[in-house]
Amino acid sequence: MSIEIRTLGRVDYAATVQAMQDYTATRADSSPDALWLCEHPPLYTQGIAGKSDHLLQPGEIPVVPTNRGGQVTFHGPGQVVAYPLIDLRRAGYFVKEYVYRVEEAVIRTLAHFGVTGHRVAGAPGIYVRLADPHSHAMLPQRPHKRAVDGAPPEPDFDGLGKIAALGIKVSRHCTYHGVALNVAMDLEPFGRINPCGYAGLQTVDLSTIGVHTTWDEAAQVLGQQLSIRLAP
Repeated sequence: MSIEIRTLGRVDYAATVQAMQDYTATRADSSPDALWLCEHPPLYTQGIAGKSDHLLQPGEIPVVPTNRGGQVTFHGPGQVVAYPLIDLRRAGYFVKEYVYRVEEAVIRTLAHFGVTGHRVAGAPGIYVRLADPHSHAMLPQRPHKRAVDGAPPEPDFDGLGKIAALGIKVSRHCTYHGVALNVAMDLEPFGRINPCGYAGLQTVDLSTIGVHTTWDEAAQVLGQQLSIRLAP
């Protein structure tokens, strides 16, 4: 069964989350999977386990509690937000692989624009080298480097900027919330928080690393990659 892709444009955050929850709560085994692509007016969202001390100076930007995983992040114009609504039981893979597939879709999207995306152990999302976003060299902190006891190392963001944030929710074996890719944003609001709970973590977008594209093109590429990667 193919994924139905909908491009919503700029939409209210709370109304969109409510629509995702309604779809997830009422979907049947035969309901199609969906992918919603959108952007939101400026706001901070605080994950279900979020700590208020990661909100440094939110100022006039509203802070909205939400039921996704993760800490605080910023949404605003110029960011492609992708919400996959996937029945994992029907798709045949578990949450850990789902996260890997979503991240892989972002990595392939960045590659389309000539940028190398990286995973960091213990810190969901995708990162780029600030000094050379096009470098294919593996990071010293690549995810499969683990301590002797098997625990992942503390996230090491040395020389990196975060370009995509991930926060998901799974209910009745079905996913909602999703991933946000920074394309051409006002990045200043990220400086008023500890992004995703990490003090001093730099946030970047495609435009600040020299890639000039449109929201529509980035959304189309990300949507295509997600539909490919999330297929059973």
